[in-house]
Amino acid sequence: MKVGILTGGGDAPGLNGIIESATRALLNMGHEVVGICDGFEGIYEGKTMPLTLDAVRGSHAFAGTLLGTSNRSGTEGREKEFQAAYEKLGLEGLIVAGGDGTFRCLQAIEGLKLIGVPKTIDNDLSGTDVTFGYDTACSVVSEAIDSLRTTAVAHKRIVVVETMGRTSGWIALGGGMASMADAIMIPERPIDLSAFKTFLLEKHKSQRGIIVVASEGATLEQSVERELDKSGASVLVADYGIGEKLSKWIEEQIDWEARHIVLGHLQRSHPPTTTDRFLTSAMGIIAARLADQGQWGKAAAFIKGQVTPVPIEAVMGEPRNVEPNHRWVKLAQSLGIFI
Repeated sequence: MKVGILTGGGDAPGLNGIIESATRALLNMGHEVVGICDGFEGIYEGKTMPLTLDAVRGSHAFAGTLLGTSNRSGTEGREKEFQAAYEKLGLEGLIVAGGDGTFRCLQAIEGLKLIGVPKTIDNDLSGTDVTFGYDTACSVVSEAIDSLRTTAVAHKRIVVVETMGRTSGWIALGGGMASMADAIMIPERPIDLSAFKTFLLEKHKSQRGIIVVASEGATLEQSVERELDKSGASVLVADYGIGEKLSKWIEEQIDWEARHIVLGHLQRSHPPTTTDRFLTSAMGIIAARLADQGQWGKAAAFIKGQVTPVPIEAVMGEPRNVEPNHRWVKLAQSLGIFI
């Protein structure tokens, strides 16, 4: 077969691992592999590249995606245009690493033979226990906190570290726990400002510096309003400056200097951890096997410790957010972390 590989939406550490492992497995099965450049734009514009062993070898070690990606193009209202452009490529099937928005767009294309690999560093896709890139994002957060703690202590400051996570707090929670931050703010648990002030005042008696980790979707307000973004995903209606807002609030409420740091795309741009490399290798192989066996309409999900095929609809449900009393939340509380 002539199988295409496409990466859609935002980049995540491990995308190149999916490309390399799926390509190597497909080539070993005797198939031809074609890379679609720049996500859906590559379909519309006919931009492709041959994926040979030489083209992909060693790419798993790097962040980003050697194919390029984009979240600017969709298929709504352009279904026939997309289908005609796709047919010109002469592909017999397509492996796509993307989120629920990417898969929803592709499911609108009649007759498309599709294998999905769920992707988001936010770790909030349904139908899979974990998404690749999440472990790397948590590592970036924890390493940043370890470094920032030294300057916080040196200057007797509070440092608020803002992480990614528009609707879910997985990155803030995982990175905050790994680095034993002093406080973790996530969207799923409204901030009790009174209790937080009491916590800081108590810490001020004996501690020189404080690290607060805040997911970008966390809010100082008790009510949370949501809307749909361009991909159809539910997001918080807010200006995502929680780090700046929280640091200003701290300085207004207590006599303690505060600074904020926005990690932003650093969480996307680091080479994948060993954990993410194992995960993407397994996912790419399973995706290749599904294509080889003609099991279209499936996705390679990670469930109960292993990569397993699931219907692609299973990874397109409502976001899998942190439960307010999730066991990780309780672990954080056991460590004395305010959350």
